[in-house]
Amino acid sequence: MYCRNCGEHMNDNQAICLKCGVKVGEGNQYCPNCGKEVNEKAEVCLNCGVSIKKTETKEGGDLNGHDKIKIALFSFFLGNWGVHNFIMGEKKKGFTKIALFLCCGISIILNIIDLIKILTNSYTYNPDAMF
Repeated sequence: MYCRNCGEHMNDNQAICLKCGVKVGEGNQYCPNCGKEVNEKAEVCLNCGVSIKKTETKEGGDLNGHDKIKIALFSFFLGNWGVHNFIMGEKKKGFTKIALFLCCGISIILNIIDLIKILTNSYTYNPDAMF
């Protein structure tokens, strides 16, 4: 792995480049795969063919572009009815939680699991999931 800002070789466990101090993944002047200089508007490295489009990391896991705090609050207060799932676009999961809450209250357990995943950044958005 190479620094995208200065082209310095880095190991896979580094969080920042020791040469320039930039976070891993920041910058667009060098290929992260081979370290060769690239055009900042290029989508692939012409040397090795790897995609060099900057991948955006989300602090709150994959919440379909929504704010982690907002989704966590909706999950905490209204999660038993799947409100946070509807907000993120997971309609099947939301309807399942409503049905499970009305039938037997199991959605409370599913909501606690969702809330923990949201707060620990391990929640993954899946519009086709049932729970």
